[in-house]
Amino acid sequence: MSPTFILPIILFFGLIILISAVFIVKQQTAAIIERFGKFTSVRNSGIQLKIPVIDKVAGRVNLRIQQLDVIVETKTKDDVFVRLKISVQFQVVKSNVYDAFYKLEDPQNQITSYVFDVVRSEVPKMKLDDVFERKDDIAIAVKSELNQSMTDYGYDIIKTLVTDIDPDQQVKIAMNRINASEREKVAAEYEAEAERIKIVAKARAEAESKRLQGQGIADQRREIARGLEESVEVLNNVGINSQEASALIVVTQHYDTLQSVGENTNSNLILMPNSPQAGSDMLNNMIASFVASNKIGEEMKKRNDELGIKAKAKKKSEPKPQSGYDDDYTDLNDDLSSL
Repeated sequence: MSPTFILPIILFFGLIILISAVFIVKQQTAAIIERFGKFTSVRNSGIQLKIPVIDKVAGRVNLRIQQLDVIVETKTKDDVFVRLKISVQFQVVKSNVYDAFYKLEDPQNQITSYVFDVVRSEVPKMKLDDVFERKDDIAIAVKSELNQSMTDYGYDIIKTLVTDIDPDQQVKIAMNRINASEREKVAAEYEAEAERIKIVAKARAEAESKRLQGQGIADQRREIARGLEESVEVLNNVGINSQEASALIVVTQHYDTLQSVGENTNSNLILMPNSPQAGSDMLNNMIASFVASNKIGEEMKKRNDELGIKAKAKKKSEPKPQSGYDDDYTDLNDDLSSL
């Protein structure tokens, strides 16, 4: 063969050998080098060299923090099935790359098995409400177990998190119903308390109103009695006796009442008696009553004198009359008792 033909072939093969001797390792990655199937070295990031054909890159190990999500279904102490999502953050220790690569065939499945074991031993000790409240305890237990087990294989467990707790759908519906019932109960209690406060306040207001109304009526009747007393006194001063004065006042009040009723066209009040002869009949009845009372008084006086009984005047304080009609006749009763 011509030398000019062999030289390009040698250069070509030399270039291939040179290229196969150089390899690049990325940042946060370690390369495992084997020679005839036997571990030789661990190469870190950068441009690296190896013996072509004899050495080879057996594998690469990721040195960054990785996350593995594991979903575990288990049962709580109160027999409720629940699904937990456990997030495990782990990292290969840079000084233990050999162990991480050669001791475990599938590290993620290994971690998953440990997570299942820990969760299914911890959760059955808790009730469903405790699982929600103590999820950090579950995460700590998982992390502790994984650290003890995975350190020998070159893995460091950075953190474990319980990211989701999902009970059975029927259980969630029941829990929501219980929560809604509790809130409705509290709302009913507050509404009842508010209603009670309104009733008490209304009753107090009505009681105060009745008290003030009664006080006003009492004051009104007291003033009416004083006015009648003054009227009788004035009439006596002009020569009209108590009987005639009382009769005149009653008739005057009767006609005043008729006038006030007639002034209001929409009034439903009916004054009885309200005929034209009512005033005259009332006056005649009053005069007849005065005469009859005088006769009865004279007869009782004669009878007491015959029996030798002396009348003793007793003054008793009597309560004020409760109606306007009684107020009109207060002075009349006093006059009759003096006859």
